[in-house]
Amino acid sequence: MISAFRFNTLAFSFLMRLADIWVPAQIPPNRAAKRGPYLAIILRLFLPMLVTICKEGIAMKSATSENYTAASLKEGRAPTWVNAIALVVWLLAGAVVFLPFAFDTSPWDAVTLRVPGNQGNWWHALVGAPFFLAFPMIWLRLRSLFSKQLSTSIGRRLIWVAVGLSTCGTVLVQVPFLLHRAGTSEWQRVSVLCLGFGIVIAIAIFLLLRRRDLSATRACLVALDAAYLANAALCLVIYSAAMGTVWSRSGWLVTMVIVWPMVLELVWFFIQTFKTQSSQNDSRAA
Repeated sequence: MISAFRFNTLAFSFLMRLADIWVPAQIPPNRAAKRGPYLAIILRLFLPMLVTICKEGIAMKSATSENYTAASLKEGRAPTWVNAIALVVWLLAGAVVFLPFAFDTSPWDAVTLRVPGNQGNWWHALVGAPFFLAFPMIWLRLRSLFSKQLSTSIGRRLIWVAVGLSTCGTVLVQVPFLLHRAGTSEWQRVSVLCLGFGIVIAIAIFLLLRRRDLSATRACLVALDAAYLANAALCLVIYSAAMGTVWSRSGWLVTMVIVWPMVLELVWFFIQTFKTQSSQNDSRAA
């Protein structure tokens, strides 16, 4: 596996690129007219990381297969190709944070209350914040590919704090829909409530009932997936009819694509958990 020094170097390089590119002072005043160059900025940010990941993955393929021991299986390490695909999906999710989701406004803009017409408020901040869950997920996926230890205890605690805050925010976002004050159609209101509350409740029940069959890292992965999907799903419904150019809705389009691999990942987690429980029951019976 890749050394801890090399992994930290990759992570530090990524964060330095992020800080260098997305400082507020570099955001053009006329965002609607100058959004085009942001595509080049996003490619500049993520492509070097993808190239490095591919190179390291090819170089370490044999070493990874040799070190894929029973200990790693117990910790919940998925196959390398699954982690690689998941990493690409979540890198795209990280890019969505800075892409315009609707009305030429990105989740970053929503969190910083830079909403057209100076209409930013607590609702926009809460609906934009869960998109930042992509970054702890990217951290977990990088560790699953290049580190012997899938996660750290401090990292997992921070992830659970972020998931809890995100879930509370998603619940608060749905309050206007419960009170019929969102100004949306009835089917949008029902869809938002079913998706938002449904995903949160279903995953909470699953984690409660199957917590003994899940490794600590896999529980974090399930929680991050669920918290991200609950917010992303209701955003997709709310802004499905938003008008504008393709670029002004590029975040919505990318999110519409990446949520399906995330759903499949959750289903895969469910299947693996039930298989683990079945094998444990069979061994006890024998």
